[in-house]
Amino acid sequence: MTLARTRSVSLVGVDGFVVDVEAAITSGVPGLHLVGLPDTALSEARDRVRAAIFNSGEDWPNRHVTVSLFPASMPKKGATFDLAIAIALLGAAEVIPPRSGAEMVLIGELGLDGRIRPAQGVLPAVLAAANRGYRTVVVPRANAEEAELVPDTKVVPANTLRGLLCLLRDEPPPFEEDEEAPPAPPKGFGLRQQDISPDLDLADVRGQAEARRALEISAAGTGRRGYQNVRNSSPLADLCRVGRPVALSTLPLGGVADTHAKEPC
Repeated sequence: MTLARTRSVSLVGVDGFVVDVEAAITSGVPGLHLVGLPDTALSEARDRVRAAIFNSGEDWPNRHVTVSLFPASMPKKGATFDLAIAIALLGAAEVIPPRSGAEMVLIGELGLDGRIRPAQGVLPAVLAAANRGYRTVVVPRANAEEAELVPDTKVVPANTLRGLLCLLRDEPPPFEEDEEAPPAPPKGFGLRQQDISPDLDLADVRGQAEARRALEISAAGTGRRGYQNVRNSSPLADLCRVGRPVALSTLPLGGVADTHAKEPC
């Protein structure tokens, strides 16, 4: 049996915990089996990782592959485990040295072409890794500036899986074409986005499902002017800036007149 290990980070709210990603190649029915309470997005990693490895010029091991996410009892979610799964799998297949990723924390979603996509929550993830004593973190190139805010941490920006494999094998970096810029948004869309939230965005809040739903109901019921008052109220500021739980009863639900509800304790 060939075994390789690396690490990634799972976020719960604004808190992160380090997850050991182990890959073992054994005899048995060929296929990739992912264990450790993955959610739907994480379970689909087997297809993304397979395509990314093929399109990076590497062979997929035609054997029974088991990828374990430890601690097994802790639910894991999201696509940011893709990069760690790919490196652990290729280490187990001895495409790269099996221990090359053992002391690294890897964060990133893989595209089918092998590109490493930008991820949300990189800053708290890197902070969680640093608090656990890991000093080398691989992140998508687009998130490198954010990750470098954490002191005493070596940030390795990666643009493609192929480029990262060359780095781990001490080979010269491959030529990589710059990714095409996304198409320009429709006329008026950009202004609308700026008006909604230049600094704070509910899409950046992890967890807090009950409080987020209360805010969405309030915004839908009060119209744009009421939404602005709700958005600038103290409970939402607590939710976006601190990540502190907000009692549902303290959030404004009725209209503009309710936006000065009693603040949570």
